[in-house]
Amino acid sequence: MKKLFSERLKKNKIVLSATSLLVLGTGTAYGTYEGTKETVSLTIDGKEQKIRTHADTVNDLLAEKDIDTRKEDELSPAKNEKIKDNMKIVYKAAKPIKVAIGDERRTIWSSADTVKELIEQENLNVTEHDKINPALDTAIKKDLSLTIDKAFKIALNVGENKQQVWTTSTTVADFLKQQNVELNKLDKIEPALTEELDEKSQVIVTRIEKVTDVVEEPIAFNVVQKNDSSIEKGQQKVIESGKEGKQKKHYEVVLENGKEVSRDLIKTETLEESQDRVVALGTKAVQQTSTATVSRGNDSVSKEFYAHSTAYTANCNGCSGNTATGINLRANPNAKVVAVDPNVIPLGTKVYVEGYGYAVAADTGSAIKGNKIDVFFPSKSAAYRWGSKKVKVKILE
Repeated sequence: MKKLFSERLKKNKIVLSATSLLVLGTGTAYGTYEGTKETVSLTIDGKEQKIRTHADTVNDLLAEKDIDTRKEDELSPAKNEKIKDNMKIVYKAAKPIKVAIGDERRTIWSSADTVKELIEQENLNVTEHDKINPALDTAIKKDLSLTIDKAFKIALNVGENKQQVWTTSTTVADFLKQQNVELNKLDKIEPALTEELDEKSQVIVTRIEKVTDVVEEPIAFNVVQKNDSSIEKGQQKVIESGKEGKQKKHYEVVLENGKEVSRDLIKTETLEESQDRVVALGTKAVQQTSTATVSRGNDSVSKEFYAHSTAYTANCNGCSGNTATGINLRANPNAKVVAVDPNVIPLGTKVYVEGYGYAVAADTGSAIKGNKIDVFFPSKSAAYRWGSKKVKVKILE
């Protein structure tokens, strides 16, 4: 029994030794396999990890990691680069971005971090006046929607101010809001606020104001004529000179761009009543005298000289019809009267005017100064025929 037990123990030692050799061989092989792997740094979308791999190329390594690449992805080094120990591999996956530029719609795959980088990488046609949504510093995320409204230039007239401005607005109302144009209640806008804009549009804002203008004006007095038997017929006398009144007129004035386009009277306010002028008209009958009709008689010439002569009538603008000496020329159209400068020819002097005849110096005039005379005619046609000329004047005694 002791011998049998000894033989079994010997056999077990042999089996154990064989098993130990087998296990030792397997561990050595595994260790050798592991020892042939390369250690690399793999950064995926900003997350770094250390891995050991038997991959031959960068592409094989990405396949091991179940990463499907696109041409728009960012990868360094290239796919066909051989794996080396301590190699650094950076991979950034492109994301789909929905881009709308004006009427154009498309999807762009990009590895850009921000909207600004995307625009620069894709060389999108964007100007400083275009409207970009979302903002340039917005981080790129999967299925981000990017809208670029293209700006265009239009004419903007606000009152008298005219300019050319860039806009991305679609309606007049939105455009004016974008340009910080405040509208008043009465302003006129062309085209209407709801109208859509394009490159050919012109927006005109006419500033309209309504203001009240108060003007003080005189009230003309009336002339009242009364018959007076104590005054000779053809004579008149002012009893009351009359006085203008005062009134305020309130006007509603409409201004377009500061210029008056209409004025409507809305109220009249009397400040002071006018007072009538009262004139007494003579009705007393008198015999016609020869005061204004001078006959040659036996009068002798005391002085003679040349004077510049003109002619006038009793019906001229501003004429009363009465001479400075009281002769009513309208009642005596055939009177021979000369207007003179009293410092040269005293009023009442009988004269003889070459081409006119005998007359009396019975009137004056603001323009009759020095050696000037103005001869009276009953009609304008006769006065026009006389005209202006140099004549000889004789002073009669």
